[in-house]
Amino acid sequence: MFWLLLGAGQANADGGPIGTDVHVAQTLGERELTVVIRRVTEVPGPLSVDVITHAGTAPGRLDLAASFAGTASARTQVELGATPGTYGATMTVDRAGPWELAVSDGTQVARIPFVVPAQVPAPWEKAAYGGFVAAGVLLLVALYAAVRARRSWHALLPATGVVAALAVAITAALLSSSIPPPARDVLDPTVDTVNDPYAPLPSTMDTNRPPLNLAVSGTPAGFTLRLTDSATGRPADDLVVHHNALVHLVAIGPSGRLWHLHPVRTAPGTYTARFGTTETGRFALSAEVARRGGGTQLLRSTLDTEGGPGAPEPVPGLGTRTIDGVPVTVHAGEVRANAATAMTAKFGDTGTLQPWLGMTGHLMVVGPLPDATPVGAATATAPTWAHVHSMTGLPVMSGRSAAGQPDETVAAYGPEVRFTYTFPAPGRYRLWFQGMRDYAVITAPVELDVPEGDRP
Repeated sequence: MFWLLLGAGQANADGGPIGTDVHVAQTLGERELTVVIRRVTEVPGPLSVDVITHAGTAPGRLDLAASFAGTASARTQVELGATPGTYGATMTVDRAGPWELAVSDGTQVARIPFVVPAQVPAPWEKAAYGGFVAAGVLLLVALYAAVRARRSWHALLPATGVVAALAVAITAALLSSSIPPPARDVLDPTVDTVNDPYAPLPSTMDTNRPPLNLAVSGTPAGFTLRLTDSATGRPADDLVVHHNALVHLVAIGPSGRLWHLHPVRTAPGTYTARFGTTETGRFALSAEVARRGGGTQLLRSTLDTEGGPGAPEPVPGLGTRTIDGVPVTVHAGEVRANAATAMTAKFGDTGTLQPWLGMTGHLMVVGPLPDATPVGAATATAPTWAHVHSMTGLPVMSGRSAAGQPDETVAAYGPEVRFTYTFPAPGRYRLWFQGMRDYAVITAPVELDVPEGDRP
């Protein structure tokens, strides 16, 4: 399942890889969900959708609607229970091409584009079937020639063709199981590759798109992100699913609290989110997106609320602390600027971490930060923002494809999660280590002073 129509100006539209399950994290109201759109294997055929809930998710009903060309052709509902886990539903899709899944909680609607690929025989399937058909036809010709022809060599020609056709057919059949499907997780496939996924990609692909502009409006109780093309000013609706989300939004409040959210797409180039807090002051925002043909981009902005910032939350250094009843221990090797630093976060004492967004762990790094400045305002102007991943124990991902990757339902990793990061300059940094256990994301903040190192 992948991107939709290719064109100038507004792109149509965001999407995910063709031929695999699409995992999209969504912050829908107060719920942090992962919507899994399962691969469609036949058309017409079933479309299975799983909604994975996390700890603290309120029970309730979600309305699902699958639309093609703006018309909803299938609807169903998912009843979310009080226990975090997977809740599924099934609908029917009747054609290949660009679709949109609307997920509504009764207040807000998330619109997730996806593509149903056409079921096109592979070239080796065509070779196998064609070879057997040709062998059958040539066999009849050889038999006819053997009976009616006056010269025996007349029958040898079609007989030789029978052998050649069988050789091609059998070779194609034997190799078909070992030949992988086409890798369509590339920068700029068009809807034509959905109708024929084995067709050659266009010889000219737009791989140098301009960066995006980000405008933020609203309050923490509900705010909007608008993404526009910096060249045309038009809505940019060509984001691709990157690490299981269309938008990874990191918000740091005036007190230093961090939110890792996944805004929902409500219209072309428009995303909304919220986080419950009574803090006032400046919030620093960082949106990580991957634009089709434009690569990964980190967009920064702020969200201001009336009132002065309250007292900052105390942040420990390296060592052990308890978060939501789970002991978390953070260690680091030699720490100095311009040198790789190995860091380890241990979440609990058992190997029961669950992958979140395709990773066993996440690390946010912001700094250097000035003293005597509210954390939100300080991080808003910090020269360094980094989002570091740990793949400990997980299979290596291929490109941006989520194929073969375990989801949140697999609790078999950790408890130690390792990171490597090079601090580009000395100073005071804020770090937030994240891991997931029992469907709950644990965030461990750390303050770290990085001394001067050797200059590169």
